[in-house]
Amino acid sequence: MKAIVYSEYGPPDVLQLKEEDKPTPKEDEVLVQVHATSINYFDWHILQGDLFLLRLTTGGLLKPRHKILGDDIAGRVEAVGGRVKQFQPGDEVFGLCNSGCFAEYRCVAEDKLVLKPAGISFEEAATIPIAAIPALLWQTFFQHSHSI
Repeated sequence: MKAIVYSEYGPPDVLQLKEEDKPTPKEDEVLVQVHATSINYFDWHILQGDLFLLRLTTGGLLKPRHKILGDDIAGRVEAVGGRVKQFQPGDEVFGLCNSGCFAEYRCVAEDKLVLKPAGISFEEAATIPIAAIPALLWQTFFQHSHSI
């Protein structure tokens, strides 16, 4: 499979298109053929390695721990692990996968995915996971601060 990989922190120039092994789902995972992903501020800071705290929590201190970026995923289920109950091959899903989505395929834990609504595209679905978290936090804070 093709994937966008990097082996050092830096500008977008460090990204390379490479051939990687296609993953195989574990018992509680779903293999998703990636139709869309998104890039956001989180991916940008991880690529740059410019925030020390992110290097401690998601990457390595001197070089990236995960060589494929991308947290948001939208695609079609190709295979499921033996304990997966919620999805079957052919289902259209989206969710959050903690890096590795800048690739043609990605294995994702079943509990990190939901069915994609029929009325939205893969591209629209791929913008939701990371962007939705700050939006929900903002909405919660905004409603709370005005109810006092």
